[in-house]
Amino acid sequence: MRRREFLALLGSAAAIQPLGAHAERQLERILYFTLSAGYRHEVIPFSRSILTQLGRSSGAFEVTVTEDTSEFSTENLRRYAAVMFYTTGELPMSDAEKAALLDFVRSGGGFLGVHSATDTFYAWPDYLDLVGGYFNGHPWHQAVTIQVVDPKNPLVAHLGQTWRLEDEIYQISDFDHRGSQVLLRLDQNSADLGKPGVQQRFYGWPLAWTRSYGQGRVFYTALGHEASVWRDARYQRLLTNGILWAIGG
Repeated sequence: MRRREFLALLGSAAAIQPLGAHAERQLERILYFTLSAGYRHEVIPFSRSILTQLGRSSGAFEVTVTEDTSEFSTENLRRYAAVMFYTTGELPMSDAEKAALLDFVRSGGGFLGVHSATDTFYAWPDYLDLVGGYFNGHPWHQAVTIQVVDPKNPLVAHLGQTWRLEDEIYQISDFDHRGSQVLLRLDQNSADLGKPGVQQRFYGWPLAWTRSYGQGRVFYTALGHEASVWRDARYQRLLTNGILWAIGG
């Protein structure tokens, strides 16, 4: 290569470099809220670490963890693309903080609930409209078979037709089956339906679903009690897919 051609090529590369720097994707921010007003799950600290790692691996989002309800203001929530709950009980959120959360999702923000997010805010009907159902006991804590309701759905396509998993298995009451798209459901043939506390409902035992709330997207999975579940690459991918979907991906 002649010297003149080399200098021209070098100049071209230098000119391109700043464009590459500007093309770097800005990470979306996810607010992970883990305050417990009822039973506190031992896996919460581990779940924080896993979600932080998933955000880094995705190259698309980063996770901010809080148990401070004051983060739920209209101004603060503008910094986030989605809010994620791993919570229990009647959380000490003010009316203004609750309204800010609902307005955030209704205006296009994402909301994700993990496991006991349905064991939260029984006395707040608007929360039921948001999440789509309430926890109603967990008669099984064992290995079960999970049916993938729509294996072509990109959120769960990696799971195939079924998924064998050991976890605490929730029952859901007050489920909005018309307004929710069920992704995962317990295969009732893999559990003892005669156990005390089992409540048989026409919609079965949904274990993950999506729904809309205004312009916002809502994702929930009842799975995630055990640390072994959080270590499972399939569960990690389910959460990553759910987050990316909730923020509009």
